[in-house]
Amino acid sequence: MLWYCRGSMVKEGYYFGLPPLVLGAAALLLRWSIAGVLLLFLAAFIFYFFRDPERIIPADPGAIVAPADGRVVVVTNEENAGRPGKRISIFLAIWNVHVNRSPAGGTITAMQYQPGKFAAAMRESASAHNEQNVITLATDTGEIVFKQIAGLIARRVVCWKKPGDRVARGERIGLVRFGSRADLWLPRDSDLRVKVGDHVKGGSSVLAFWPPRAKSTQPRAQAQVSSQENLSPAEKRT
Repeated sequence: MLWYCRGSMVKEGYYFGLPPLVLGAAALLLRWSIAGVLLLFLAAFIFYFFRDPERIIPADPGAIVAPADGRVVVVTNEENAGRPGKRISIFLAIWNVHVNRSPAGGTITAMQYQPGKFAAAMRESASAHNEQNVITLATDTGEIVFKQIAGLIARRVVCWKKPGDRVARGERIGLVRFGSRADLWLPRDSDLRVKVGDHVKGGSSVLAFWPPRAKSTQPRAQAQVSSQENLSPAEKRT
């Protein structure tokens, strides 16, 4: 089962793209051809950068989807707050879609902004030392953590959500401007489906499966067996 997530361009695209578009048109009218063409090219690139395309969101139970577009650069075992787990890091090149999406459905229980460096997002140290927004999400199975991480060119982390908000799998939650990184931490019992070098799409590529824990009826069944064992033969026949 699948459902669609529609869009065209985030509003930040208009804020950054309209000024060079207007200036470029004015330059062409004044016959400043080179300046006009350069400004129009810049406006076109900005509109392209802030695009927000439709995505097909997987509806498979327990699917954990990519929080961002890009290339998987790290898959490693890593603890989080003392809990063993796995970290997946995605590098967003400047030509990738930069809208970030929730990897699963749940409630945002914590959001922590951490100021830091603006080193190249390809570096492993960026996960720990770059400016970032750390989001903790409570799902039906348990907690997962994902990060919006600024890079060498990206200088602004934007999140449209706040603690207490309910989000759906693949729902738009923010963006990082002009090249960045996204990290996702999952508990160790999750089933990873990606490897280093894979290219993923935010909201639609499945990174792992972590199904909700089924409510077991075993204790109840055992209790019934135990109670039957304590009955007399006559009581068991009735």
